[in-house]
Parts: sequence; structure tokens; C-alpha cells
Amino acid sequence: MEQPLARPRSLTREAAGLRSGVPDLSEHVDRFCALVERVDPLIHAFVPEPGRHDRLRAQARALAARHPESAGRPPLYGVAVGVKDIVHVDGLPTHGGSALPPGVLAGPQAVVVDRLRAAGALVAGKTVTAEFAASAPGPTRNPHHPGHTPGGSSSGSAAAVAAGLVPLAVGTQTVGSVIRPAAYCGVVGFRPTYGRIPMAGVIPNAPSFDTLGVFTADLAGAALAAALLCDDWRGEAAAGAGGRPVLGVPDGAYLERAEPAALRAFEESLERLAQTGLTVRRVPLFPDFAGITRQLQTINRFELARGHADWFARFGGLYRPETAASIRVGQGVAAEDRAAALQARERLRERVARAIVEAGVDLWLAPSATGGAPEGLHSTGDPVMSLPWSYLGLPALSLPAGRTAEGLPLGLQVVGTAGGDERLLAQAAFLEGALGREA
Repeated sequence: MEQPLARPRSLTREAAGLRSGVPDLSEHVDRFCALVERVDPLIHAFVPEPGRHDRLRAQARALAARHPESAGRPPLYGVAVGVKDIVHVDGLPTHGGSALPPGVLAGPQAVVVDRLRAAGALVAGKTVTAEFAASAPGPTRNPHHPGHTPGGSSSGSAAAVAAGLVPLAVGTQTVGSVIRPAAYCGVVGFRPTYGRIPMAGVIPNAPSFDTLGVFTADLAGAALAAALLCDDWRGEAAAGAGGRPVLGVPDGAYLERAEPAALRAFEESLERLAQTGLTVRRVPLFPDFAGITRQLQTINRFELARGHADWFARFGGLYRPETAASIRVGQGVAAEDRAAALQARERLRERVARAIVEAGVDLWLAPSATGGAPEGLHSTGDPVMSLPWSYLGLPALSLPAGRTAEGLPLGLQVVGTAGGDERLLAQAAFLEGALGREA
């Protein structure tokens, strides 16, 4: 068995320690850079950056000068954060996992990075992404089994947290690019309601679905990050969520897409949750799952092609074959077909909202991925278990929940209602407590 490199660190504990001055920022930066130099050559979570140590030392000195006293230090004071390489960061080039000239892709710093830096975070560096957050994988390896994919497209962000390089990393999800790599890497991934974190400053894949999310070691870390990054966070809504959630399981063709091992682990998780007194209700939810899949792909391919129209016309020969093929498919999608798919999404949203009321469920549960991380680095895995929730724009998170016979992590996907991110995170704490830490 391959030697695991997974050593995730608590964001809440690390942030509290740094605010108190233990360790001081210069020592913290030195430790971080030494860790990256030792571990990252084995997993390739970060985009290589000459001068990373000097950059972070200078930023740490400036941060310490602004906040010399522990009282009043911002919540992420000195925390090193990985940022997916489709998100613009002042002072760092954006490659998007591609061979395109970085200057072509340049843009103003993303709002999410503004918020991280306002909270005192240090941008540890850019994390590896599949090319343009699509399907052509980067070099990142799974910290649990380096011969397996970490998932994608937010591969570097998930692996960086799983390996303990950083306690927080930012990713994006168009279909399954936060939830799936979180599951494969045995960490928590949180993808908020569509639009809850502004996408300004992020290279788009499909704007109708693109959503920023975060990776952390545990749910408490995800809740801390969400409160700082999401628009109009209502802490009182989380505090008042109260009560044990009623859990819904979407029976039918969708759930059948998971592999037998993942379904067994999922049923075991459901049994453990039921044994704690939580109510589990099985609800037929997606009778035309194949149709939902076609509609999402229609929108996604059309918008990918439109977003890359100029770049692809100028630099098409530099694109990876997988990305180029998706763009060419999108070029053949008619605008009226995309419009019809968007209308179908609105009808599905109404049906799912009615099902929630009629079945009396608070949260939907499903496997986070079809199974454990596939062997090899030629694919980032199948995003299908996230597909309907991303299509609907609902908030979702992945909790570590079991392992395959080979020791690969599995995840439990927990889905809330639109705009109910605070409630989702609060109620998911019942589930995390029942399942325990599996990573």
C-alpha cells in the first residue's frame, strides 16, 4: 500500500493560535515554506512559484506591522490559504492550468481574495487546477494514495488541505469540482448556494453554474470560512437552526449511478444516522435523471465555448485535447437549446422545492462521488453525484464517511435549500458528530 501523506490541520485551531502569536508569523511562514518544499514535490498541489518564501515573509511582516497586538487581529490572521489557479490574485500570474500566455489571462484580483486578505489571510500560492476548470487533469496526486487522482477540477486545493500544507483552500465547482475532490481526499468540501460568493475575478467555465467553495479539515473550519466569504452571512440563522434535521434520500436512477462499494458505505452511514435518532426518508426525486444530465451538459458546453471564443480562436492549438473537444461541442449548441435547458431547470427547481415540503425533509443525502478515487492521473473522476445539485444551484458539502477496501476515502454529500447555507452547516454538525472523523 502506498504511504499516505494526508495530515489535515484544523483551520479554527490554527487561526486561534496565530491570532494569539503562537507561532509568530515569521516562524509560521518559515515552517510553511519548508513543508511545501518537502511534501509538495510528492503531490504537486501548488503551482511552482519562484520566490514564494520571500514573498510570504514580506507579506507577513506587513501584516504583523498592521496588527502588532493580538487583540483585534482579524479572524484569519496569518493563515496560509491555497487559491485555485483560475482565481486572480494580485502579484501572482494566472495560468488556469493551461499553456496559454499568462498575460492573456490576467485580470483584477478576485473579490474572494479581497475578502481573504481583509480577514488577515496570506495567499500561500496558486493551487493546481484541471485546464480551465474542465476535465483535462493537472499533475496533482492524491495524498492518501499518490497513484490515484485527487479529483478535480479543484485538485490542488483539495490535496493541499488533505496533506496538511494549508488548513484552508479555495476551489470552484461547475458540476462536481469541490464535492468530489473533497471526498476523494478525505476532507470537508463546502460549495455554497450559487452566487453566494461573488465570482468576479474568476475565469469562467459555465457562468450559470460556476460557484466558489472551500476545503477544510472539518466542518467548523468550513463554517468559519463561509461566514467570511459569503455575501450577507446570517450567523443568527445558524445559531437558530436548532433541532435534529429530517434527512431525505433521493431514490431512483440518480442514486443508482454510484458504485456498489459507495452505495454500501452510504447505507452504512444512513444506518448510523438512524441509530442516533435521526429520521431518514426515501423520496423519488429525479425520475428523468438522464434528461437533467443532458440539460446541464447543453448549458455547460454552450457557455464554455462562448467564454473561450476569443482565446480559442487565437490559441486553440495550445488547448488540451479534452478541453478543445468540449469547446467544439459547445460551438455546435444552439442558443435556443441552452434557453430551453435553463427553463427546464426552473421547472425542476419548483418540483424539488415542492418535494421538500411534501416529504418534510431538511437535508438531502447522497454519496459525494460514485466511489473512491480512481487509479491513475489521466482522469479526475465522474462528477455525476454532484450534477443535479449543481444544476439546481443548491448548497452542498461533503463529509468524510468511510473508506473503500483499498483504504480510499469516501464522502457523504449533504445538500440544503437555496440560500440556506447557514442552516446546512449548522445541521450538518449532527451528521459529523454521528459519523465521526473518517479522514
